[in-house]
Amino acid sequence: MELTDAYAECERITWTQARNFAYGIRLLPPAKRRGLAVIYAFARRIDDIGDGTLPPERKIADLEAARRSVLHLSPDGSDSNGGDPVLFALADVARSFPVPMAAFGELIDGCVADVRGTSYQTFEDLLYYCRCVAGSVGRLSLGIFGTRASPGGGSAEHASELADSLGLALQLTNILRDILEDYGTGRVYLPAEDLAKFDLDLADPDPLQFAKLVEFEVDRARDLYATGLRLLAMLDRRSAACTGAMAGIYRGLLDRIAADPAAVLRGRMSLSGKQKAVVAARALAGRIR
Repeated sequence: MELTDAYAECERITWTQARNFAYGIRLLPPAKRRGLAVIYAFARRIDDIGDGTLPPERKIADLEAARRSVLHLSPDGSDSNGGDPVLFALADVARSFPVPMAAFGELIDGCVADVRGTSYQTFEDLLYYCRCVAGSVGRLSLGIFGTRASPGGGSAEHASELADSLGLALQLTNILRDILEDYGTGRVYLPAEDLAKFDLDLADPDPLQFAKLVEFEVDRARDLYATGLRLLAMLDRRSAACTGAMAGIYRGLLDRIAADPAAVLRGRMSLSGKQKAVVAARALAGRIR
């Protein structure tokens, strides 16, 4: 297997399956673009296991196998990676960038929670889950981007915290967008305390109370975006554009949800391809903060 072929396969997966993230990833210079495509390809594999149709015990076994594969990446070739192009490329990324590979373990923990049907009593419980499935990806991405000192200062640890906050914002947006779809598969991510606060039953939601709940969660997500987007000042121009494009697309989706909360009960909401392209162009011009 040639390394260039392994990277090409990861990019193919990213361009065909990353409906929102691809707009930002394409803004990176070649080495970082390839590296982030590899991170996405393996993260997508983990998500696909969790969301697939296999029995729960098989899903968990496959997730644990994925965890082991990250821990035992071949440092100098594809032999111990079983000829797997994604693992082959991931091993090269681990050599080339300071990516915190252990964060994949957190993503796997979150997917295991999904398979087991974990529910969340408090917002803090939900935030822990979001840090696993989304904050982890933000921290992995930061290893590709690298950081620089911001005008107000800031350490690498602070950058990691901001990346985590941005990941939480994106995941909370996802949760609001997918309420209907998730409920249909038996998954309820909204905290039980929030549903009780608004006296809401998702089996037969009162439109007025549902709108109030969504407004409440939207405010939380906007606070997380406001915090997380401070990361852009610590990134180089192209990395900031990539991050800004991805965050801008999801923040635009959040605005649509806020404007019409009942729409998420009718089906999945999204921005058009043209709208996403406009957000990406604005991000490249440094117009997303």
